[in-house]
Amino acid sequence: MSDLPIPGKEQLFTAILRLETPEECAAFLEDICTIKELTDLSQRLEAARRLDRGESYQTISQELGLSTATIGRVSRCLRYGSGGYRLLLDRLAEETL
Repeated sequence: MSDLPIPGKEQLFTAILRLETPEECAAFLEDICTIKELTDLSQRLEAARRLDRGESYQTISQELGLSTATIGRVSRCLRYGSGGYRLLLDRLAEETL
């Protein structure tokens, strides 16, 4: 787990793991996040998915409305980050088989 010094992060992570359905997750995230934060998180995950499929920064930027700087950050995290994107993308791919 990351060593980011964020007060209460362990409690947040534990709370998220207690959610059992997509509906529970949506209710929690809609309460805890602003619309902008939720949109940003969703767009970053979609950017990671598209980067993993080999789509270009330009295409992703045009279709999602993300800056190339944000896409670059997602790309760096996908390649060199702590593995969170890779883990989630792999698990999502398993579900669609």
